[in-house]
Amino acid sequence: MNLERVDLNLLIYLDVLLREKNVTRAAEHLGITQPAMSNILKRLRDVFNDPLLIRSSEGMTPTERARDLQPLIREALDGLNQIFESQEDFRPRSSARVFRIMAADYAEATLIPALAKAMRTESPNVVLDFLTPSDVSYRDMEQGKVDMALNRFTEIPQSFHQVNVWKDTFSCLVHRDSPIAENFNLKTYLEAEHIWVSKTGMGVGFGMNPDQAGGLGWIDQALGRLGRKRKIAIFTRHYQMPALLAENADLIATLPTRVARLQLSNPRLVIKEPPFHIPEFELKMAWSPLLHHNAAHRWLRQLIMFTAQQIIEREEEQARESPARPVVPILPPLDRD
Repeated sequence: MNLERVDLNLLIYLDVLLREKNVTRAAEHLGITQPAMSNILKRLRDVFNDPLLIRSSEGMTPTERARDLQPLIREALDGLNQIFESQEDFRPRSSARVFRIMAADYAEATLIPALAKAMRTESPNVVLDFLTPSDVSYRDMEQGKVDMALNRFTEIPQSFHQVNVWKDTFSCLVHRDSPIAENFNLKTYLEAEHIWVSKTGMGVGFGMNPDQAGGLGWIDQALGRLGRKRKIAIFTRHYQMPALLAENADLIATLPTRVARLQLSNPRLVIKEPPFHIPEFELKMAWSPLLHHNAAHRWLRQLIMFTAQQIIEREEEQARESPARPVVPILPPLDRD
């Protein structure tokens, strides 16, 4: 094929068509009319000698050829963005850019306060817009509408860049005067009542059922592997709540260790290691390939990783001062994207 005869704008149109899988929505996204988008699709079919998108019971479905082309087109467009993107250095002290970050409540509780403090020092005019997981779709991230996501991902599109911010374990918050605190083992853990906490997407967590404990997350799945089940008395979606609720002497909150450690100075609570094995998890940072080479975005990623490293170092120092407290495994924040 002679590239001189091909309109490279067609790659942009095809990229949007394959994301939207709908001619009308693709036209709206590109700011053109639906008939014009239909004509562009016809041109694309002629160029690639393939239908690309065919009508099905589920709407427009990409052909095998289109699915093969999609990652190649995204890579090509990313390369073109690098060619035409301004190479001026990002100046954080004078920038008034808005960064939109999707942060799960776990990240909000553990990382975001320190990040915001660092940002106010390094770039006082930058605006931070924090969004919840239910506010954002993968499409928003893919299109660069959201700068990044900080979450515990079980799956994520392969086209995204990602890096592990840190690993975390689980710990239990128990009232200091509770009989459980004096004799904390699997038997007393299972005899007590528990606080369940997790942030879910819109509608996903509505009407949680204590009888279906195996599907409630890492903690209950770990107990399920032992053939055990805890008694859940309270469900909450906010990490600020369990510490308050755990001040009831008959309740236990099992939380990520970094969230539990926020209560180190609370005289009414003690932190206990769970009396059974719960696999650790990773907090990840993910972003669109469209933003990967952006100077401002690189600066933000570096600041997040630097902030995370400072938190880890403070935890190491606290662990040396109080060896009995649980220690979180360290994962050096290397940008391995």
